[in-house]
Amino acid sequence: MKKVLITGVNGFVGTHLVKYLAQEHPGVEIFGLVLKDVNDVIKKLSVNILQCNILDKDRLKTIISEIRPDAIFHLAAQSYVSTSWENPEKTLETNIIGQSNLLEAIRAIKDDAFGPVVLIAGSCEEYGTIAEDENPVSENNPLRPLSPYAISKVAQDFMGYQYYTNYGLKIIRIRAFQHTGPGRPPVFGISNFAKQVAEIEAGKKEPEIRVRDDSAVRDFSDVRDVVRAYWLAVNQCQPGHVYNVCSGKGTSIKDILEKLISISKVKDIKIVRDEKDRRPTDGGVMIGDNGKFIAATRWRPEIDFLDETVPSILDYWRKQM
Repeated sequence: MKKVLITGVNGFVGTHLVKYLAQEHPGVEIFGLVLKDVNDVIKKLSVNILQCNILDKDRLKTIISEIRPDAIFHLAAQSYVSTSWENPEKTLETNIIGQSNLLEAIRAIKDDAFGPVVLIAGSCEEYGTIAEDENPVSENNPLRPLSPYAISKVAQDFMGYQYYTNYGLKIIRIRAFQHTGPGRPPVFGISNFAKQVAEIEAGKKEPEIRVRDDSAVRDFSDVRDVVRAYWLAVNQCQPGHVYNVCSGKGTSIKDILEKLISISKVKDIKIVRDEKDRRPTDGGVMIGDNGKFIAATRWRPEIDFLDETVPSILDYWRKQM
C-alpha cells in the first residue's frame, strides 16, 4: 500500500497509528483528516493534513477523489461513553452519519481502478453486558449495546457489512477491546488513575485515588499493539468479516491500581470507591476471543500491559505535571 487516509488522525489512536507507520512503514504516504488544530506529535511527522468535518459529505468526496488512497482507517468518532449519555444526538450524528458520508463518497468514486480497503474501528461496547459463561467473547456473541455510543458502533458495524454486501466495498470491521497508552485523555479510567498518582507525587492532590468500581475484569491491550493490528487488518483480513482485536487475557481494575501504587514515589495511597457515578456496565468480567484475528494475521500482543503499558502511562502524566 502506497497511500493511506486516516480520519480522526489527531486523536489518541490516530496519533499512535501515524507514529507506527512513520517508524515501521516509512514508504507509505499518510493523509490525515482533522477538524481544526493539529497536535504537536503529528506536526513533527510527515503527514499531509487536510481540514475536513466528516459531516461535510461534499468535502469528503472531493478529498477522497483527489487522494485515491489504497486504505482508509476510519477512526473519527465521538468516542466517550459518558459524553454519549450527555449528548446522544451528537454522538449518533458524528458516528453514524459521518461514516455514511464516508462510505457514500467511496461508493460514488469507486471504479475498476479504485477500491480502497476501509477499516471501521468498532468497539467491544457493542457486546454490552456479558454473562460470565460467555467469556471469552467471540465475534458471534449477541450484541447488546447499552449506551448511545455502543448503539452508534453497532450501527457503524452493520453499515459496513451492508456496504460490503450491496456495493462491494472492501470493508474490514474491527471490534477493539479496551486499549490505552501514553497520551490517552484522562476521561478514560486508567489514564485518569495514572494522572491522579502523578498529581499525588507532585503534591497537587491528597494521597487517594477515586474510583467508581475496582472489581471489574477487562481485556486490555496497549494502543501500540492495536495500531499494529490495524495495519495487519487492512493488509491481511478478509473484507466483509468482523474481527475482535484484544489480548485474550483478563486484568482487574484492582490489579492496575495496585500496580500504579507499587511504582509510585508515594506508597501510602488510599483507594476511595465513589459509586455515585457508577454505571450498570462497570462490574463483571469481559475477555475477548482473538482467535479469528490471529488466524488471519498471526498478530500477537507484544507489550505487557501491567509491566510496560501502565508504567508508561504514569510516566507520561509525570511529564505533564
